[in-house]
Amino acid sequence: MKTSNSKHTVLIGQTEDGNKFRPSDWAERMCGALCTFRNRRIYYSPLLRPAIRDGIKCVIIDESLADKEPGIHSQIINFAETNKLKIISE
Repeated sequence: MKTSNSKHTVLIGQTEDGNKFRPSDWAERMCGALCTFRNRRIYYSPLLRPAIRDGIKCVIIDESLADKEPGIHSQIINFAETNKLKIISE
């Protein structure tokens, strides 16, 4: 899945068969595991953050998450594999 020089893993909100993954707020929910709240605003961690690429919701996982929070990293990867989300390394 990851190459030795990859910096990020991207979970794309589309299943391997091309269907849009539901619920529509899945990325925000997943990234909520490491977010903080200040002044009534959500601040996502640079280790785990939602994004939109080509109109599709994604989650960007920094490679250092596996070292800093191995349990969360494992849960997220297992979730993606169980739900057959597309996973790419960058």
